[in-house]
Amino acid sequence: AMALSGDLWAELPAERRIFCSVLLFSWAVYLWEAFLAHRQRRVYRTTTHVPQELGQIMDSETFEKSRLYQLDKSTFSFWSGLYSEVEGTMILLCGGIPFLWKLSGQISGHAGFGPEYEIVQSLVFLLLATLFSALTGLPWSLYNTFVIEEKHGFNQQTLGFFFKDAIKKFVVTQCILLPVTSLLLYIIKIGGDYFFIYAWLFTLVVSLVLVTIYADYIAPLFDKFIPLPEGELKQQIETMAKSIDFPLTKVYVVEGSKRSSHSNAYFYGFFKNKRIVLFDTLLEEYSALNKEPAEGEDGENEETKSKTKNKKQGCKNEEVLAVLGHELGHWKLGHTVKNIIISQMNSFLCFFLFAVLIGQKELFAAFGFYDTQPTLIGLMIIFQFIFSPYNEVLSFCLTVLSRRFEFQADAFAKELGKAKDLYSALIKLNKDNLGFPVSDWIFSMWHYSHPPLLERLQALKDAKQE
Repeated sequence: AMALSGDLWAELPAERRIFCSVLLFSWAVYLWEAFLAHRQRRVYRTTTHVPQELGQIMDSETFEKSRLYQLDKSTFSFWSGLYSEVEGTMILLCGGIPFLWKLSGQISGHAGFGPEYEIVQSLVFLLLATLFSALTGLPWSLYNTFVIEEKHGFNQQTLGFFFKDAIKKFVVTQCILLPVTSLLLYIIKIGGDYFFIYAWLFTLVVSLVLVTIYADYIAPLFDKFIPLPEGELKQQIETMAKSIDFPLTKVYVVEGSKRSSHSNAYFYGFFKNKRIVLFDTLLEEYSALNKEPAEGEDGENEETKSKTKNKKQGCKNEEVLAVLGHELGHWKLGHTVKNIIISQMNSFLCFFLFAVLIGQKELFAAFGFYDTQPTLIGLMIIFQFIFSPYNEVLSFCLTVLSRRFEFQADAFAKELGKAKDLYSALIKLNKDNLGFPVSDWIFSMWHYSHPPLLERLQALKDAKQE
C-alpha cells in the first residue's frame, strides 16, 4: 500500500505535489499546536489548588482567577486557530489567491492601468487582501476584547474607542505597507542578477527607519506619551542608566491604561539617543487604575472606563528600577544587537533563496498562476508557504535563545543589586497580568519566550537570601 501511494505521489505533476505538501504541512503544524494547547488546557483544568512550592508567592484567590483567565484564553485560541486554518485551506482550495489577483487587475484596469502596470495591480491586491483579513479577524478581536478581557477585568476600551483604533491602525498600516511594497517590487524588477542584495539592503534600511521613528511618530498616534515628571523615580532611573553607560535622553510614561490594564516597559532608539518608555499600569503612583476619579470627572473621557473594582497593584519605585535593570541588561549584554543580526542574516538568506526559486514556474502553477508570474505573488508563495518548515524551526530556535537571554538579563539585574526587588516585581507583574505559573513542559518549551516564573524566581532566590 505504501509503495502504491508512493507511485501515485510520484505520478502527480510537480505543481500538485507542491500544493498538497503545503496544505499537509500547514495542517501538521496546526495539529501539533492543537496537541500542545490541549496538554496545557489539561493543566489549567486539573491544577485547581496552589502547588506547595507556590504557597509563599501566590494566594488561592489570585491562583483561581489566573487559572480561569488562561483557560478562557486557551479555549478562545483553539476556536480562532481552527477558524484560521479552515479559512486558509478554503482560500487555497477554492483558488482565492488567483481570484483576488484577477479582481485586482480588473479594478486597476478600470482606473486606467493595464496589465503592464504590475506594481499598481500588486498594491490593489495587497489592499484587498489586508482588508479581507481585517474584516474576517474583526469578530474574533471583538470577542477577545469585550468578552474575555472584559470578563477578567483587563479591558479598558469602549466600543467607539475600539473601532476608532482599528480604523486608525488599518490606515497607518496601509500608509507604510503600500509605499514600501511598491519600492521593493520596483527594486526586484530592475535589480538584475543581484536584485536579492539590493532588496535585502532596502528592507534593512526600512526596518531601521521604522524602529527609529516608531515611538516618536507612530506610537503617539494611538497612545498618549508624557515625559516622566521630575522626582525621585526619574533621578534613580537616570543614575542607574549612567552607572552602566546607557545613553539615556528621555523617559516617557505611556497611557496604556486607556486600552488595557496589562503592564509593560521597553527602551528604543539608536546609538547615543535612547529613550525608556514605562506603561502607566506598571507604576503604582501613575496608574489611572489605582486612582479614584475626582468629583465631576466621571464623564470627562468617554473613551475609557476606569475600573476601580479591578484595581491593579503596579510596582513600587524600587521594583520599577529592578524591571528596568532587567531591560537595560538586554542592551548591555548585546541581546538587542544580536537579535538584529540574526534577523538580518535570516532576511538575507530568504531573499537569496527567493532569487533561486522565483524562476520555477511550477511554484506559480501550484497556486493557480499558469500564465503569469507576478513578483508579489512569488514573494507570498515562497516566503509564506514554501519557507514554512524553515520558519517553524527558526521560530523554535529563537524561542530557546530568548529564554536564555531572559535569564542573562535577570542575572544582570541581580549584579546591580536588584535581585530582591526584581523577585517581588516578577510576582506582582504575574499577579497583575493573571499569569498562570504552572505549565506543561512541552508547551512551555515550544511557546514560552520567557522562562516560567518559578524558574526565574529560583535563579534570583540565592542572591535575594544573601
